Amino acid sequence: MPYYTMPDQTQLFVREIGQGDPVLVLSGLGMQSWQWLPFLLPSIKGHRFIIPDWRGFGGSKHCTIPNQLDAISSHWRDIECLVEQLKLEHFKLIAYSMGASTAMHGMQYGNLSSKLKSYLHIDQTPKISTDSSWSYGLFGTNYSKFIELLQALSTFLAEHQDHLTLQQLAPQPRQQLLTMWLDFIELQNSNKLSPMLFKIALKQPQFQKHLLPIQRLDYMAWYINNYLHHQQDYRTAISTLDCPTTFFIGEQSTLYPAQGQLKIAEKVKNANTILFKRSGHTPLLTEPLKFSRALHHFLYAN
Repeated sequence: MPYYTMPDQTQLFVREIGQGDPVLVLSGLGMQSWQWLPFLLPSIKGHRFIIPDWRGFGGSKHCTIPNQLDAISSHWRDIECLVEQLKLEHFKLIAYSMGASTAMHGMQYGNLSSKLKSYLHIDQTPKISTDSSWSYGLFGTNYSKFIELLQALSTFLAEHQDHLTLQQLAPQPRQQLLTMWLDFIELQNSNKLSPMLFKIALKQPQFQKHLLPIQRLDYMAWYINNYLHHQQDYRTAISTLDCPTTFFIGEQSTLYPAQGQLKIAEKVKNANTILFKRSGHTPLLTEPLKFSRALHHFLYAN
């Protein structure tokens, strides 16, 4: 059954492969469920992987945007509904980036913690915003610059909300949006190749539609506003986990400083930490062999 009906009656696409112990996999922003297959296929004998496509991506790209719900709250409502329909109890959870924020939201506002057999947390902070109590939010010391960029993007998209896709924009505002997105990429500065390739493609109209990770501008606005206004603090929720917990941390991550993730891992009583020393926020791409081995160990150790 590839599609499941959510509380607002929209059909969410869920990829299911393998047989055995259930493993729920929550992707990062911009990912599609098929991108997990190279890492999960070696373990389909003995594991049943359940991988939803988030609203706006892959098989769920035509889902509606819920009224009055931010992206993380909406994702958790969808996951809670999916877990109930599948009657999942005592399952393993793999959660990466935005998927990990969704998992922590479920720990804080739902009963997710009580259902977990083991948990794999991949490169995400428990608190997006940076303030006097937490200096390891999104982009760390560059958080204020990040917020400025998000606010500019949010304002632009609000002014052009009558356009659904990048192609519908006139050349000048289209170039303006892509230039703002390039500023966002350059702020990460962990991969010098990406901005260079982006600048080349920016001058080629036929490639421009591929430069944004989200093709629909209304979805782009929804996700940007989620990070712009996200004030949740999940530190206590994740720190009190009882199940075996593994942290994959990109030591070079500019998005989520490794120091903050290590501080949280130290507070989880049954935790194991694996550092990806040559990786930023995407260890599955920059260190795929190590990632595969560590993922296999997580699946079979717990």
